[in-house]
Amino acid sequence: MAFERINQKDWYKVLGAKPSDSPAELKRKYQKLALLYHPDKQEADVPAGEVEERVQRFIEIDQAWKILGNEETKKEYDLQQREDNLTKEWPLHEQIYLEDMSWDEDEQLYTLSCRCGGNYSIFKSETKDVSLVCCDTCSLVIEILQ
Repeated sequence: MAFERINQKDWYKVLGAKPSDSPAELKRKYQKLALLYHPDKQEADVPAGEVEERVQRFIEIDQAWKILGNEETKKEYDLQQREDNLTKEWPLHEQIYLEDMSWDEDEQLYTLSCRCGGNYSIFKSETKDVSLVCCDTCSLVIEILQ
C-alpha cells in the first residue's frame, strides 16, 4: 500500500498513541475511540452537525487503525515518517547511487564511509522503502538514488 505524503495525517495522533506503543496498546486505544465515535453508539439528541463531525472522526480513526493495526503497513508508514522527519531535521549531505556503495554479501548490507569516519548503512531489504540514510556517528544524511 502506498501512502499519500502530501498533508499526511499523523495516524498516531489520531489514535492518541505513540510509535513506541505495542500492538496491543494500539488496538486498545483504537477500540476505545471506535466505541466512542461509532455512528451506532451516538445519542439520539445529538445535533446533526455534530453527528457528521463524529462520523468523520470515526472514519479517521478507522483509517488510522487500518494503517497502524497491520504490521506491514505500520512498518511502511513508520519508515516514511522517519524519512520525512530526517529531511526536516538534518541537512542532506549528498546523493548517492546504491551501486556506488560497498556491498557486503554476508550481511546483505550496503555501506558508505562518511567524512566524519562513521558509516551510512542500509540493508538490501530496506532499499525499496528507504531513500534517506543517516550516518551512524554524525548528523549528516545521504539520499539513495535508484
